[in-house]
Amino acid sequence: AALLSSLATFGAGFAVRPFGAAVFGRIGDIIGRKFTFLVTITVLGVWTALVGILPTYAQIGILAPIILVVLRLAQGLALGGEYGGAATYVAEHAPDHARGKYTSWIQTTATVGLLLALAVILIFRLGMGDAAFREYGWRIPFILSAALVVLALFIRLRLQETPLFSRLKAEGRSTSSPWRESFGDPKNRRLILLALFGMTAGQAVVWYQGQFQALFFMQNILGVKFSTTYLIVGTAIVLATPFFIFFGRLSDRVGRKPIILAGCLVAALTYYPIYNLMFTAANPVPNPKTDPAITSTFISSNPNLVALIALVWIQVVFVTMVYGPIAAFLVEFFPARIRYTSLSIPYHIGNGWFGGFLPLIAASLFAATGNIYAGLIYPIVVALLTAAIGWRYVRETKDVRIWDEVGGQTENVPKATSPVT
Repeated sequence: AALLSSLATFGAGFAVRPFGAAVFGRIGDIIGRKFTFLVTITVLGVWTALVGILPTYAQIGILAPIILVVLRLAQGLALGGEYGGAATYVAEHAPDHARGKYTSWIQTTATVGLLLALAVILIFRLGMGDAAFREYGWRIPFILSAALVVLALFIRLRLQETPLFSRLKAEGRSTSSPWRESFGDPKNRRLILLALFGMTAGQAVVWYQGQFQALFFMQNILGVKFSTTYLIVGTAIVLATPFFIFFGRLSDRVGRKPIILAGCLVAALTYYPIYNLMFTAANPVPNPKTDPAITSTFISSNPNLVALIALVWIQVVFVTMVYGPIAAFLVEFFPARIRYTSLSIPYHIGNGWFGGFLPLIAASLFAATGNIYAGLIYPIVVALLTAAIGWRYVRETKDVRIWDEVGGQTENVPKATSPVT
């Protein structure tokens, strides 16, 4: 019950992400890409740092968990506008022929961010001791995140508005009603639904299953020590991260659709054997439940690290397949005047609801059935549905020339340099 409650609190931030996408997407389509993600990073950073100074239950009672949920909701709202801004900003700086390559770099940041988070937590837990970390040490990473926010703001203040949006606005072709155009127009509404069910829903469950759930499965079910699971997932991420760029560049040649949907299909077909092999590699024994500090179903004292790293690595490679080309696809799937709003909604319903609630749904299925593999049912079904809908109804986008909407690419958009520089 405590675990499900904590996962529900974790999921609260994901619940409001689509609403943040609607609010900040509207601002991004009316005012501009740069201004919007200056606002989102500030809001996200402030509320994250506040988690680090949250009073305890012993100090203020029931208000403590209520405030925590409120802070998670605020984080989710800000994050709802963050991704759309980043994806749109990079894509609208990139040339048409290499959009997958350039946008795949921003796709690495979610996974690398998870890697850095695991490293920070591991350093503090091992350095302080588990008891001290649980008492007060967990606050330190939240407070230190304020420094990253200041750095991000410094960088973003130096950036310019995207040339594509600037030209669109200068020509008087930007929208004043992105919500009405996105949801009121049946054609655009259909595009949003297709992007959600035919792409981002499956992409999301593969992303969360391959990283969060692999970690959860090893820690909370197989009973592998937290430090060992961090090492396994961290190593797998390091080895798999270059594949974001590989699949992003490959999508410029063969298309976004076949790579993303193949990743969904292969993941769905192989999850069950992979997790069976993870069970074998962990060498677990049933938990005698004599030690109240041990809450896992099994206890693994002698796991096969090489095998577990390889099995998690395979899952992270699936993540790179579905996630590497997704930003380029979403940008190309929607017209420039409503791009920020329209791409943010399906992305954050997919990643916020279908993906964000995966840990809670999987844990609930396990709790209800007692079957350690029951949690795989949800990502397998969603990934298969996305593969089927996507192949049948979603069009390929790699040949879409988004610059043609504003008269074509000009010399101020270099063909072979980083969009960031």
